[in-house]
Amino acid sequence: MSGIKKIGVMTAGGDCPGLNAVIRAVVKTAIQKYDLEVVGIRHGYRGLYLGEQEFVPLGLHDVSGIISKGGTILYSSNKDNLFDYTYVDEHGQQHRGDVSDVGVENLKKAGIDALVVIGGDGTLTSARDFSRKGVKIIGVPKTIDNDLASTDTTFGFDTAVATATEAIDKLRTTAESHSRTIVVEVMGRYAGFIAIASALAGGADAALIPEIPYDINIVANAIRENRARGKNFALVVVAEGAKPKDGGMVISKIVENSPDPIRLGGIGEVIAGQLEHLAGLECRATILGHTQRGGTPTANDRILSTRYGAYAVEMLMEGKFGNMVTLDGAKLSYDSLENVIGRNKSVEPDGYWVKAARAVHMCLGD
Repeated sequence: MSGIKKIGVMTAGGDCPGLNAVIRAVVKTAIQKYDLEVVGIRHGYRGLYLGEQEFVPLGLHDVSGIISKGGTILYSSNKDNLFDYTYVDEHGQQHRGDVSDVGVENLKKAGIDALVVIGGDGTLTSARDFSRKGVKIIGVPKTIDNDLASTDTTFGFDTAVATATEAIDKLRTTAESHSRTIVVEVMGRYAGFIAIASALAGGADAALIPEIPYDINIVANAIRENRARGKNFALVVVAEGAKPKDGGMVISKIVENSPDPIRLGGIGEVIAGQLEHLAGLECRATILGHTQRGGTPTANDRILSTRYGAYAVEMLMEGKFGNMVTLDGAKLSYDSLENVIGRNKSVEPDGYWVKAARAVHMCLGD
């Protein structure tokens, strides 16, 4: 065993269905299997910097009933990188710099021997950096986008796809009733997993993803061909990071002091305007946005989150520090944080998602 007696757990980055299920599994495994103390660190890395006031003990009663709850009971922040942090000194002067040593010292003061960090690429990059400073860390992959390398599936993805599919199902009735094209914009950043999966599940006519640059004329032609066969409406799912063959992604805004400052969004409205002109059907756009990140996690996400959380504690106790829990088929494994960072995965243009879409004659814009 590793000599660990007290562990910390924190969530950082965007909220995601299943976070509470991971926290619950960490706490229950740590206490009931290994007789450990567990401390929750609120507000992500900001809480690690602020120290004691953000450190809360977690017992079995604290995690009772949270498996079905969305969000995170530990709260989150997606702007606080302690290796490049804006802080105010004792004289009230604002500075920006590396304050990671403060975080390390706060862990020592609290007697925390090891840390479970739940997050996506930005969060796990900082986890990697703290691991380099000697902190005993295990990462748990979290993102609805399903774009983290080394793991087949991230928790939150299944819920996001279910939310998007439900929306597509509801929008179909409006599209058909009014003989319209409806464009549904979904999240995913630079990967099209949510878009292609929800388009397949929802029976969409077209899916536009970042991995396959589209020609809007091809999409319009597909809609016209369907009309000629008697279909009076169309459903087009578009990933927020989709881009035309001769252009770039649509950026909604730039967020200063964020590890990932680019915020995508707005491509749905652009495509809706183009398709109304080219395809001859009245067109509307629906942007699902943060609805995909909220709400009750699906059964699959609850199970996956529980497996991830329990395995993260087991890895800590086995001394496998500096790694991220992964899913390989049905088997849990791990990969080094050094290897995971900066290797985001994407939909393979010749992979099974795309092959299934082409098999059912779904237009991909190419």
